[in-house]
Amino acid sequence: MEYIDENYAGSDIEEQDLTPHSIEAEQALLGALLYDNEVYHRISSTVQAKHFYNPVHIRIYESISTLIEHGKLADAIVLKNRFSQDETLVDIGGVEYLALLLESAPTGASAPEYAKMIFDLALRRELIRLGGDIKSLAEDPDSEQDARTQISAAEMQLFSLAETGAVSSGFVSFDKALLESIEMTTAAFERDGGLSGMSTGLLDLDRQLGGLHRSDLVILAGRPSMGKTSLATNIAFNIARAYKTEKDANGIEKTVNGGIVGFFSLEMSSEQLATRLLAEQSEVPSNKIRRGDINQNQYEDVREAADVIQKIPLYIDDTGGLSIGALSARARRLKRMVGLDLIVVDYLQLLSGSGRSSDGRVQEVTQITMGLKALAKELDVPVLALAQLSRQVEQRDDKKPQLSDLRESGSIEQDADVVMFVYREEYYLSRMEPREGTEEHLKWQDEMAALHAKAEVIVGKQRHGPIGTVKLGFTAELTKFTNLSIDDRYESSMH
Repeated sequence: MEYIDENYAGSDIEEQDLTPHSIEAEQALLGALLYDNEVYHRISSTVQAKHFYNPVHIRIYESISTLIEHGKLADAIVLKNRFSQDETLVDIGGVEYLALLLESAPTGASAPEYAKMIFDLALRRELIRLGGDIKSLAEDPDSEQDARTQISAAEMQLFSLAETGAVSSGFVSFDKALLESIEMTTAAFERDGGLSGMSTGLLDLDRQLGGLHRSDLVILAGRPSMGKTSLATNIAFNIARAYKTEKDANGIEKTVNGGIVGFFSLEMSSEQLATRLLAEQSEVPSNKIRRGDINQNQYEDVREAADVIQKIPLYIDDTGGLSIGALSARARRLKRMVGLDLIVVDYLQLLSGSGRSSDGRVQEVTQITMGLKALAKELDVPVLALAQLSRQVEQRDDKKPQLSDLRESGSIEQDADVVMFVYREEYYLSRMEPREGTEEHLKWQDEMAALHAKAEVIVGKQRHGPIGTVKLGFTAELTKFTNLSIDDRYESSMH
């Protein structure tokens, strides 16, 4: 089979060009596409226009793909009309070049091999460019970035290259963005609950949020003892337990339900977290599990719960005092090695920024929230980050948390897509017990009974939907949040 002379394919590309590329492979693939448009559906998931080396080939491939995706024929005659006034094509031989591509077209069966070669060479070019950037930055004596920051940035770029085959996607045409939006709507429509995001396993919370959305930063805030860690652990467990995958048309595993969870526990050890999960699943209080103060039946329940927990894709990192850069690097590594669908951070104020310590705490928290939001977008997963609220909540008569209680932490409210607060009125009321035997005490008992085992999640900010309050059940000794019964929900709405 003959190939077109490389110089004919682009006079601006010199023969001594040592950059990894193959003009012949690009010509062969374009020829195969022009000869048989059906080839496009076999190679479009492998190669994109940006992977071509020759600028004219990029334009030809873009035109072919646009026509085919709109259900139109893309042959040499149609392209001839598109390119008849095109000066760049005139430079390399005009529309006759399209005819030459068609003439030297290989069989459609070999097209996927050419596509793989073009993609691989494009990756190599990106690697060389990245290597050059890393080298120049490391050699630059005036660079303000220390070595660790440079390593973290290089790792992020390499991860991005390994994941998608491109360091930066640049601009996305609106029709492509629209297509992705419609795909998400279709998935939500076909799913039983009508959720566009990942189900938390708590029905009313799902209804309010539409599930946890990819690339979102979700902040879960509250005062100590409100149950932030418990709720985050419950959600993480529900998602990991529901994990299911399917193979797509290319044989690649895709998550269809639930997900793989990376849990960064900066406050609690992995053993403490595991005990909480055991208590929640076995319904045996965690203090009894710790002391071994359990009967034979409870022991069997704990063993069964341990078997279930052992099998779920929940990965815990309990390293204390992580920096936002180190956390991002570990999350990338987990995604590369086993996959990742949700990141939980407990809790945000225990992370450190990657800047200088003289920057001040507000500046540092700003850096952390921006880093978490960037990580959510980069890995295309929701990040659920817990946050402590300021003490000003305790000074108010109405202890319900609100967005202003976050303000001292700089950009938390600004960077987050969703801000939720956990609130248990029962906790505060139990500390205001009047003297026994008084009328106030009887009234207090009635109020305690009405509030018993109930909690609220207040959605104070949400980019995708309405704000509002969600009522949940809460069993303190099991640190477990549950869906309320129909009666309780009805009763809550009447109050």
